[in-house]
Amino acid sequence: MVGLRERKKQRTRRALIEGALRLFDEKGFEETTLAEIAAEADVSTRTFFSYFASKEDVVFYDVDERMELVLSLLAGKEPGMSPGDLLLKIIDTSLEQLASQEVLTFENTELRVRLILTEPTLQARALQRLFDSQLRLAHGLHEAYAGRLTLTDSAAAVGALVGAVKLAVMAGIEHEHSLDELWNTARRAAQVALSGLRSLG
Repeated sequence: MVGLRERKKQRTRRALIEGALRLFDEKGFEETTLAEIAAEADVSTRTFFSYFASKEDVVFYDVDERMELVLSLLAGKEPGMSPGDLLLKIIDTSLEQLASQEVLTFENTELRVRLILTEPTLQARALQRLFDSQLRLAHGLHEAYAGRLTLTDSAAAVGALVGAVKLAVMAGIEHEHSLDELWNTARRAAQVALSGLRSLG
C-alpha cells in the first residue's frame, strides 16, 4: 500500500507534468519558464528540481520507467519463449503500463508528439533517447538469447519493431480519437513488424 507521503509526491509530480503540458500548449515550449510550471502546480521552483532537471525532462517523464520495465521483462523471460513472442509481450506490457498512467490522456499524448516533432531541442533529446533505449534493448535481447541470437540479429529486430511502432503512432495520431485506438495502432504495427521477424525463431 502506498503511504501518504508517496501519494503526495505522486500528486505533485502529476501536477507538474499536467501544468507544464498545459503551458507548453498555451504559450509554447520555449516561452514557458520553470517558475511558471512550478506556480501552475502550486510549488516552488526548488521543488520542481526535486522532480525534474529541466523542461525537457517533463516531456520525457516516463521514458526511464518504461525502459526499466522492458529490461526487467527481458531478464525474466519465460523458458521456451521465442524472441518474437517476448518482443510482443514487451509491447503489450508497455502499452498496459502507459494506459494505467493517470496523467496520460489522448490530448496529452497528441501534444507530446507535436512538441517532439516541432521543437528542435526536443527533437534532439528524443533522437538521443531513442538511440540509447534501442541500443540497451538490443543488448538485453542479445543477452536473453545468448548463443541463439547475434547482436546484429537483436539490433535489427529491435530497430524494426521500435521503428514500426513509433512511426505508426506518429502517423496515426492525426486520425485516431482515443488512447485505445492509438494503442491498437501500436500493437498492429508491432504485429506487422514481428511477422517479418519470425525467422528469428
